[in-house]
Amino acid sequence: MADIPSAHHPSAPHHENRLAKEKSPYLLQHKNNPVDWYPWGEEAIEKARKENKPIFLSVGYSTCHWCHVMERESFESEETAEVMNEKFVNIKVDREERPDIDKIYMAFVQATTGGGGWPMSVFIAPDNLKPFYGGTYFPSKRQYGRPSFVELLNRIDSLWHTKRSDLIEQADQVIAAIRDNEEQESKANAGEDKMSMEELQDVLLVNAFRQISKGYDAKLGGFSRAPKFPRPVVITAALAYWWQTKNNSALEMVLHTLHGMAEGGMYDHLGGGFHRYSVTPDWQVPHFEKMLYDQAQLVISYLEAYQITKDPFYARIAEETLQYVVRDMAAPEGGFYSAEDADSLPSHDSKEKSEGAFYIWAEEEIDRLLDATDAKIFKEYYGVSSEGNVDPDRDPHDEFTGRNIVWKVTSAGEVGQHHGLDVSAVEESLKRSRKTLFDFRKHRPRPHLDDKILTSWNALMISAFAKASQILQKPEYLDVALKAKDFILRELYSDGVLIRNYRHGRSTIRAFADDYAFFVTALLDLWEATFDPSTLETAIAVQAKMDELFWDQARGGYYSFESNDPYHVMRMKEDYDGAEPSPNSYAAMNLVRLANMLHSDKYKSQALKLLEAFRVRICEAPIVLPHMVVAAALWGLPPKQVVVAGQMQDSRTRDLLSLVRSVYDPHQVLLLADGGAAHQFLKKHGLEFLQSDDMSINGVPAVYICENFTCKLPITDKQVLLKALIGEVKGQMI
Repeated sequence: MADIPSAHHPSAPHHENRLAKEKSPYLLQHKNNPVDWYPWGEEAIEKARKENKPIFLSVGYSTCHWCHVMERESFESEETAEVMNEKFVNIKVDREERPDIDKIYMAFVQATTGGGGWPMSVFIAPDNLKPFYGGTYFPSKRQYGRPSFVELLNRIDSLWHTKRSDLIEQADQVIAAIRDNEEQESKANAGEDKMSMEELQDVLLVNAFRQISKGYDAKLGGFSRAPKFPRPVVITAALAYWWQTKNNSALEMVLHTLHGMAEGGMYDHLGGGFHRYSVTPDWQVPHFEKMLYDQAQLVISYLEAYQITKDPFYARIAEETLQYVVRDMAAPEGGFYSAEDADSLPSHDSKEKSEGAFYIWAEEEIDRLLDATDAKIFKEYYGVSSEGNVDPDRDPHDEFTGRNIVWKVTSAGEVGQHHGLDVSAVEESLKRSRKTLFDFRKHRPRPHLDDKILTSWNALMISAFAKASQILQKPEYLDVALKAKDFILRELYSDGVLIRNYRHGRSTIRAFADDYAFFVTALLDLWEATFDPSTLETAIAVQAKMDELFWDQARGGYYSFESNDPYHVMRMKEDYDGAEPSPNSYAAMNLVRLANMLHSDKYKSQALKLLEAFRVRICEAPIVLPHMVVAAALWGLPPKQVVVAGQMQDSRTRDLLSLVRSVYDPHQVLLLADGGAAHQFLKKHGLEFLQSDDMSINGVPAVYICENFTCKLPITDKQVLLKALIGEVKGQMI
């Protein structure tokens, strides 16, 4: 197993604790701390119960900046470790590996402090595992209005010995309040005075867009104040609203935001891919971490923008991001790694890492590496200066002094005017320069790579590659998606059950609801890319297993984790589409798609029960669950199928498929009627309109646009088809 030293120090100290036996990169980063860390599990919990000590739970992830800071300040300190080891049983959890533990205790922290984040620091009673005090980062010295970490440890220890019953009572009250909130929302969802889902169809997306537009930055793009997080589910909802209403203001907001992100420092202009978020409102200064789930979802946002506008800018950003993932995030086994850190060593001789060191540039470096003309063009286009291009007010830790973030500050046309060049010459110069600097950058110390393979995030990435293969008509992307799908089925799927993650072999952690929901989505996207019936069969099987393990029979909706863990103090349903969408939102969309593909009342009915379980939330605060709002809006529309009839080896069939895939339509499902295995599979599921083995027109491939499983007259002409797909002409029903 590869050695993973402490996050900040390239040489590890002599200590070694129990985390050395773990596979998680985050836990391995802490294996040499003097803290006597345990992984979450029976050994640690039983020790705390036997010794009657509170548990200190520290939750983070390997590319978390403030996790690194707290490690350096406190967990590497012999003095702090002595207090921790004497008075507490200390447990480390990788939130990406164990999102169940993270969600349970984050709910407590948010309820008691009004906020949350990582590292998460929680003190837990050993007998019932209920939390009685929590927060996030605690500094080693008094600052930011917080006590020092050692002061906090001693205070908690004192309270544990003098007011233990009060602490436990407080923990009981908070957990009861969290459970009561869910109970009250369930009762509200079931209220008889509420509008039905059918009655809500006309207002769901309208209300969602109203809330989305309130947060829109009309000057700089984005849907929040700084820090600006790329929340692709909001883009999904805005584009669906545009599709339904043709309100161009929604599309303009999305395109403005996509340009802002891709032209700012949040995008890696040299190597492709997006950083986690922008610290500044103008997208200049990012938090330099790169997460797989961001790449996956943003690729789809840019692909959909390309479908709508046909502007190659959006296709280029999507492709550069996909190429980054293939180059730097793809595992030889077939899956994708999780993340790259924000911090790295500025040079191979450096002792301390710093934020963004891998990505930023001194003017001298650029002048040295590029020829004079190219250097002038590059510096003007990307705003490079000898002092650095980050305002000191935006650099509280002085990490960017004399350094430059690559971000677009002007246009190629303006640069060309200054240098007597046309736009194409400027763009060629910039392309040469980016390549030269990228090649040089490869020799710098790279940021830490979290090389665990998560089922859920891999599923998101599979969807991105599958969609790219269709929209961009590039089969090489489908090959990548299929390789990753095969990896999951081979390594992370056994006896119908998914496993959460893989690193040097599969883990023992069973998958969670998001793993199942995202993987069903990936399989449905692959079905539309390949028409391989085994893929659709697997999607149906995975959906059934998700229903078995996570479905709430009494109230509807999916719990985030299974019911059989004795160390869970409560069971929760994810009701927020954040950087990682809720599995309930993805499951709602999956059920709608399956219903529309297979003419299934079962899936249609289950989708309704799921949506009803979150009715109050999507009605009163649709911005919280925008992806579910889209699923709810599509649930209420008559099912739409686009059937391509013809043989795949016929170029005319492929041309028709390419045309269908080029049009943005979040509602349609794509089916193939070729008389082959996929066609026969659909016939077995009772799709009466596909009963004929040859639906071509005298051997000429055709497209049937069907509504509610009744088809209009077939179309063979591509121009007529395009108009029909975008709604400019209405076909006659057969």
